[in-house]
Amino acid sequence: MRILVVGSGGREHALTWKLAQNPAVEKIYCAPGNGGTAELAENIPISSGDIDKLAQFAEEERIDLTVVGPEAPLVAGIVNEFEKRGLKIFGPRKEAALIEGSKVFAKELMERYGIPTGKAKVFEDFEEAKKYLKSVSPPLVVKADGLAAGKGVSVCFSLEEAEVALKSCFVERKFGEAGDRVIIEEYLEGEEVSFFVLTDGSSALPLLTAQDYKRVFDGDKGPNTGGMGSYSPAPFMNTQLEKKIMEEIMLPTVEALKREGREYKGVLYGGLIMTSDGPKVLEFNCRFGDPETQAILPLLESDLLEIMMAVVEENLREYRLNWRDEKCVDVVLASGGYPGKYEVGYLIEGIEEASRVRNVCLFHAGTKRGEDNKLYTSGGRVLNVSARGRSYREARERAYEAIEKIRFEGMHFRKDIGEKGISYEEGDR
Repeated sequence: MRILVVGSGGREHALTWKLAQNPAVEKIYCAPGNGGTAELAENIPISSGDIDKLAQFAEEERIDLTVVGPEAPLVAGIVNEFEKRGLKIFGPRKEAALIEGSKVFAKELMERYGIPTGKAKVFEDFEEAKKYLKSVSPPLVVKADGLAAGKGVSVCFSLEEAEVALKSCFVERKFGEAGDRVIIEEYLEGEEVSFFVLTDGSSALPLLTAQDYKRVFDGDKGPNTGGMGSYSPAPFMNTQLEKKIMEEIMLPTVEALKREGREYKGVLYGGLIMTSDGPKVLEFNCRFGDPETQAILPLLESDLLEIMMAVVEENLREYRLNWRDEKCVDVVLASGGYPGKYEVGYLIEGIEEASRVRNVCLFHAGTKRGEDNKLYTSGGRVLNVSARGRSYREARERAYEAIEKIRFEGMHFRKDIGEKGISYEEGDR
């Protein structure tokens, strides 16, 4: 089989790495890929947003399956275009991907079908939203409606913070059109979890859960990022809770989308929070998480390509997934200044030594090969160091052991990834 993976981040490297394990795979292309995918696949200089060029390439190269990593091309309709040309592609159509493309659409869908979520109000005007703030008490959450690369959500512990968040959307236009509409939502307390299901539009199969770290500094301080690390599975997850989430949230959402003429095929990612009233939805995403994928796929024993084909061909009901009885901790190494301004082009050293640490996978994100065949930084999030272990502690120790061997100018990372898992496992909470 000939596979095309669309995207250039750590998630896409992890997907490529797992797909390459199927012996039926003859060739993988990545568009545009990164320094890590280049070792497993052929990188193609086509942007993930250039849908026409990607479809043309898939036709010319007789691609058997295209796998889309990022949300933007899904929301823009890449699946619709590929299907129109008779090409097989893994991911939801534009109409269904709107569940991530518009937080307002997702919120209204949940309210219509009784899917548990926080109370919220939608605004299209700065002054109106500011006026509404006088009638509510913090903490509260301000969300830009559209895609904002994981940075459009502000948790506000004062009305002043909330006004600043509103201003960044409506006045400063920080998120462009994505901030034309804004949701002001009640603040929910509890443990957050990333919950993924594969669905063919009717059946749904849960993956392992994960917990991620959105803020840039230890102790959840500093601005939000695309994600500074993750670990899997979430330590408090059990069969009973998984069943409750499937029956009250994930399956009803798949069914709701189907009823609305927006059949959902692909991976549906629920950002959930475990409140005292039970699990509720913070947001939905229409793709694999990043960096959660880099913590989940190293634990998957089943063949990823087979299960993706089952989704595309709508026979998922026949499948079950097998998982390693281990934990995985993934730490993101970022460029100096990220998530603000940062410089690129710095030499990355120590990759080979780090990859020799037992049960460690290095998934590249912002890396590229220079003309000298050495690796250089090319983005904000540079590398993911993922490590498996029999316990969260063992996995975490391996990840940080590998990190000690890696060097590049300005490299920074969180030192507390996986500590929550250890606290649960060892009975500290």
